[in-house]
Amino acid sequence: MNREYHRWYSPRLHREMELLVFGHSGAKVLMFPTRDGRFFEYEQLGVVASLRDKIEAGHLQLFCVEGLASESFYGFWRHPADRIARHAAFEDYILNEVLPMMAQKNGHDCTIAQGCSLGAFQAASLAFRHPHLFRKLVAFSGRYDLTLPVESFGDLFGGYYDENIYFRTPSHFLPGLQDDWRLDRMRHMEIVLTIGDEDPFLDNNRHLSSLLSGKGVNHQLHLWQGRAHRAGAWRRMAALYI
Repeated sequence: MNREYHRWYSPRLHREMELLVFGHSGAKVLMFPTRDGRFFEYEQLGVVASLRDKIEAGHLQLFCVEGLASESFYGFWRHPADRIARHAAFEDYILNEVLPMMAQKNGHDCTIAQGCSLGAFQAASLAFRHPHLFRKLVAFSGRYDLTLPVESFGDLFGGYYDENIYFRTPSHFLPGLQDDWRLDRMRHMEIVLTIGDEDPFLDNNRHLSSLLSGKGVNHQLHLWQGRAHRAGAWRRMAALYI
């Protein structure tokens, strides 16, 4: 299986950024790690190995990026406005540096946004706001409202709120979305959400599913038995849904 390591200085983030590429052709999969994960997380967790057959057959090419959560959502030494601004800069890096690099390496017309846990939020936020760039969204164990306290997971912004948070929170901006151009492209996207039926974000996933249905956006919401917020479940989900 082809494996490549890439590193370059990002002028948008003012730091070195790293990523791994697995495979040589096929649909391009942009993979966001979990809260504490690095660009090599999905290799370490065995998610890449669960996709080996598809990768080696040339059906998928994975692009595993840094999530930068320690500098954005979980960078609590910063003011919340600066944390969400850092995430916005990270999105600019994805849109203007990573996606062009993916297109240069691979001309396949299908790009998939994928992530687990916080990575699912990042993938969904990006894909719903830029649906013309993605053919598919695959989100495992996601929390799609980072302002909503659930169990031990608190409001990541401590009560602070601004338009950057609004426009990057799927369950906030979707109810008011009236842009026919964006909605039409969302309706042409394949959307797969998964969550355990005992996971803390179950209600949030059901709420997102309801919002999508209300906008006429077809999608799949798969409920897994028990708590599925773990690597073993993600490996099985990846093989089924990516």
